[in-house]
Amino acid sequence: MGVYEGRRAVVVGGTHGMGLGVVEDLLAGGARVLLTGRNEKNLEEVRGRFGPNVHVVRADAADLSDTAVLAATVRETLGGIDFLHVNVGTSELGAFDQVREESYDRMFAVNTKGAFFTVQHLAPLIADGGSIVFTTAVTNTTASAGMSVYTGTKAAVLGFTRVLASELLPRGIRVNAVAPGFVDTPSMGVAGITPEQREEFMRVGDEATPMGRHGTIAEVARAVLFLGFEATFTSGAEIPVDGGLGLGLSPTL
Repeated sequence: MGVYEGRRAVVVGGTHGMGLGVVEDLLAGGARVLLTGRNEKNLEEVRGRFGPNVHVVRADAADLSDTAVLAATVRETLGGIDFLHVNVGTSELGAFDQVREESYDRMFAVNTKGAFFTVQHLAPLIADGGSIVFTTAVTNTTASAGMSVYTGTKAAVLGFTRVLASELLPRGIRVNAVAPGFVDTPSMGVAGITPEQREEFMRVGDEATPMGRHGTIAEVARAVLFLGFEATFTSGAEIPVDGGLGLGLSPTL
């Protein structure tokens, strides 16, 4: 019997990168999984890869009508949820005096509004004693130049994590967050990144991270699932998965 046998899981933003890594580990452990995404190419790829083993739903986290449909679909297919991973996020880099309203609105619509209302719609379906894990970011502590709006969106999600941990405590539902640093994913978390920009992002990340490398998708997935299932006396916490970047660690001389 797998470690997650009999568990029902929803991964919002599970078609690629870190979310897909969480899906893979859940399936390997025997969980029943429903995942969402909004990119049709990515959705078709995961449908072809997992077939009937996974429920794949197209849903835009920024669209509340999609979120309402998602809740109805979860109720119909899984009946309820034991674990919810809210892994939504988009990033557009730029100095604060160059940020345009359209970019600001896009990031807050997905990263903040999308995360909040996803939980609002799905919380009634989470079993008492279940758990929620948000994806935040190392930018909550690093104050990185060029990421003012993105940082604001993820700081808000950390706020949600702490307040929802309090509000859902009577039902025994734990709410936590993982804060990845530089992680080796296809998009590096940046919208519209070119291969050349990705290579440069990798170089900068390796130099900035005290451990001298990027994290892997598997490392983030393990942290997510630790919070989701094993950290039974932890709620309202944000765990960094960032190679020491957020604390500015340096090797002992």
